[in-house]
Amino acid sequence: MKVHELMTRVPECCTPDTDLAAAAMIMWRIDCGAVPVVSEGEPKVLGMITDRDICMALATRHRRPEELRVGEVITGRLVTTGPDDDIEAALDLMRVEQVRRLPVVEADDSLVGILSINDVILNASSAKGRRHPSPTPDEVVSTLKGICGHHSGQLIPVEELAAV
Repeated sequence: MKVHELMTRVPECCTPDTDLAAAAMIMWRIDCGAVPVVSEGEPKVLGMITDRDICMALATRHRRPEELRVGEVITGRLVTTGPDDDIEAALDLMRVEQVRRLPVVEADDSLVGILSINDVILNASSAKGRRHPSPTPDEVVSTLKGICGHHSGQLIPVEELAAV
């Protein structure tokens, strides 16, 4: 099974100049926990903003959501997959990188969709008798265990975050 068979096509996006309040409203309106961040004028993916990113930024920077921009909050780390990649490869990437969502991009980094662990879970089924089986429940659970494991990086004390 390929990523394009399960991905959400044409996801709603924001730009680095979008304020955190507007990004949170996108998440509220479409009932999701992350929004792709794209460059102005073209759908080149620059990163992802998550509900956790917004929460942590507001808690540690002591500024109103309208005063903070998405570009100030997102990390430079971007993990993507392609529409023709195998779902198994995308699941491995989610597990290794500990991410629940992958922007789906073409070779030129233009955004064509987003694959979430929810998309995979809702389509998981038994491989029995299927020619191109969707991920099995065991594969999904294995991926979730990898995603949910504690990060190997060291936590930064809150006092130091305020200086960032």
